[in-house]
Amino acid sequence: MDEIVVIDLFGEEFRFKPDNQVKNPNQVAQYLKKYIKEAEGLFQNKTSGKNKIAILLLAAMNLSKDFHELKLQHSELEKEIDKKISSLVEKIDKGI
Repeated sequence: MDEIVVIDLFGEEFRFKPDNQVKNPNQVAQYLKKYIKEAEGLFQNKTSGKNKIAILLLAAMNLSKDFHELKLQHSELEKEIDKKISSLVEKIDKGI
């Protein structure tokens, strides 16, 4: 993937080249901008350098929290699927 993704944060453009594992890098950048915009809404003075760092940190923490929650949900889903598969295999084995 030779695509260069450009993201505008606080009036500055940042460019990055995602690795081949990123399926939709522009969507990833849009998610980041969404989290930053939400965090930015909590600050009065949006032009301060310190606030920019705080905004980015808050956005990162919110992203991290959401990622952690999704990992837990995924883990629970895997466990539930494993239980159902085991139950089905057991029923099939009994029927044979």
